[in-house]
Amino acid sequence: MPTGYQIEDQAGCYYLTFQVIDWIDIFTRNNYCKVILDSFEYCRQNKGLQLWAYVIMTNHVHVIVSAKNENLSDVVRDFKRHTATTILKMIDDKKESRRTWMLNLFEFAAKRHKRSSKYQFWTHENHAVSLESELFLRQKMSYLHLNPVRAGFVDHPNHWMYSSQRNYFELDSLIDIDLMDI
Repeated sequence: MPTGYQIEDQAGCYYLTFQVIDWIDIFTRNNYCKVILDSFEYCRQNKGLQLWAYVIMTNHVHVIVSAKNENLSDVVRDFKRHTATTILKMIDDKKESRRTWMLNLFEFAAKRHKRSSKYQFWTHENHAVSLESELFLRQKMSYLHLNPVRAGFVDHPNHWMYSSQRNYFELDSLIDIDLMDI
């Protein structure tokens, strides 16, 4: 049985959280963050993802997204599958100093569910929150962009490279997003 909030309106705008199982701090390495960013770009260019805001934290990713093709659940599923598969292959490459520890945790997590995969990277829920009003959307975007500040990583959200905050202030950013006029 699914847990967390579900994407009910496939054409809607949602605030989602992609959480690494057991809150493993995987995104402390730039190469894993790059997988997320490259996947965002691919989904924007090829799957109709509209990426309005994002932040990559050490063990989770927050996004505000919608889908041009009214298939948001499919795009999210494909994004999570691709990023998990790619990152797990990178970890298994033996250049990762935390390789054994992480793979053991990912394997243990997979055994807790009836799915047939060897490893589980992301939790199954996305905690989807529908953003139906501009005020609520602004609140979630502010929360998302302030995440690195609340975590004590930076003093100002503009200083976090793995965030769309930089796009909204026309600073150097790592990827393009779909800017909202708010």
